[in-house]
Amino acid sequence: MKHVFVFGSNLAGRHGKGAALFARKHYGAIYGQGVGMQGHSYAIPTKDYNLRTLPLATIEGYVEEFKSFTREHPDKLFIITPIGTGLAGYSKKDIWPMFKGVGSNCVFSHTWC
Repeated sequence: MKHVFVFGSNLAGRHGKGAALFARKHYGAIYGQGVGMQGHSYAIPTKDYNLRTLPLATIEGYVEEFKSFTREHPDKLFIITPIGTGLAGYSKKDIWPMFKGVGSNCVFSHTWC
């Protein structure tokens, strides 16, 4: 089963800090692509094109797209980092409920603890 690193990004795809930079260096995240599958990573936007934090409802929409993607790819194991809790400034309590109902091919990184 292929592992996919799931990280918070910005819509401009400037993967320059935090988990996004890690995804670019180690999991094939593509600079300039802010959404979706890229290499062995998956970007969920938490900031807009100008690097301003997105509203929770907007982030939740991107999480729903991610959840659909995971159902369509049961051959992959998605390792979910606590998106939106670093540079975007949300708490884990804000973000955690969005992932309710993810499939068995999704696991949460130790950084959620």
